[in-house]
Amino acid sequence: MKLLLIIDDYLPHSTRVGAKMFHELAIELHLQGHQVTVITPDFQQKDILNIDHIDGITIWRFKSAPIKDINKISRAINETLLSIRAWKAVRHLIKPDTFDGIIYYSPSIFWGGLVHRLKKVCHCPAYLVLRDLFPQWTIDAGMMKPGSLIEKYFRYFEHYSYRQATRIGLMSDKNLQLFRELHPDYHCEVLRNWADLQPVKKDDLNYISIREKLNLTNKIIYFYGGNIGHAQDMANLMRLAKKMQLFEHAHFLFIGQGDEVELINKLAEEWNLTNFSYLNSVSQKVFKNILSEVDVGLFSLSAQHTAHNFPGKLLGYMVESLPILGSVNKGNDLQDIINQHNAGFIYVNGEDDLLYEAAVKLYSDSELRNVTGRYAYQLLCEQFSVTSAAQLIVKLFEDNDDID
Repeated sequence: MKLLLIIDDYLPHSTRVGAKMFHELAIELHLQGHQVTVITPDFQQKDILNIDHIDGITIWRFKSAPIKDINKISRAINETLLSIRAWKAVRHLIKPDTFDGIIYYSPSIFWGGLVHRLKKVCHCPAYLVLRDLFPQWTIDAGMMKPGSLIEKYFRYFEHYSYRQATRIGLMSDKNLQLFRELHPDYHCEVLRNWADLQPVKKDDLNYISIREKLNLTNKIIYFYGGNIGHAQDMANLMRLAKKMQLFEHAHFLFIGQGDEVELINKLAEEWNLTNFSYLNSVSQKVFKNILSEVDVGLFSLSAQHTAHNFPGKLLGYMVESLPILGSVNKGNDLQDIINQHNAGFIYVNGEDDLLYEAAVKLYSDSELRNVTGRYAYQLLCEQFSVTSAAQLIVKLFEDNDDID
């Protein structure tokens, strides 16, 4: 089949988990014999459309204004224009037989217009990979007022995007339950996050060890990699780093971008943390190499969330057999999944003492780190393989009864 993937961020320029996941999905679909095209924005190119290829995947990059790491008003405007700019760039390439199926990723919530036009021409089904219940999480966090004009604006595009989907994939059972309560009229199912199961092969002679670079040779490294923003409640992990200063060889390394970078650096300075380092985003290749060197994978979710996310960063930790340590919002089934499979230690955000006690255990016991990490990789293989995700999505396109 000829399949189209749509996402607002893609390789090789992106350092985000969503871009990595979608490229892994594209490669898996290609290996299964499908012809794969990706539509994605690029704010650096001058031409309205550029076409290139990576790993056998055809990529249509359309010219866009920036939508990442800019102020909220500019981002909202530029994301609103994504579908318009994309269709203007690619419409001359679209014929009735161009695509047999569409897979689009949210965030962003603004792909509905493009998907609508593509479905109308190609008469094919569309699968929405829904990873973020926006704007709900901003309301939960107190960043957006319920019933406000801006909420109504975002809700319109959110529902328009949902209406274009023949089926919607949510990342967990609890998320599926919540989504059905909020939006009972859509066809949806659990589509877990996924990852390529192969650990990194250190064959890059130019790569400089992060331990050598930061003088962390004898340290136990607690690593956080990914978005550093309000949804993560990064102060939660900074409190843990502060408590762990008692242990000479414990070090916390955070890498990423987001609107709480200033906060974590400010807290590190105020608390005079000597066991903390922050680095800006790095390439996916460097990121994978760093994962192969650290000891514990950290994550945090805001206690205010009503949605139950499974952060994609955890899969990167699991690929490298890292024990997982983190906090979730109350009721998140991620806590049961990780804890029951002995893949890590997950607590409700706010249970600082329990999080600290687990961090100390992992610091003190190398065998515990090794065993827990092996269970994490085993869980990845059982429930989060990219092959399983691809097969579930493709099933929709193969089943004519599900096509509108």
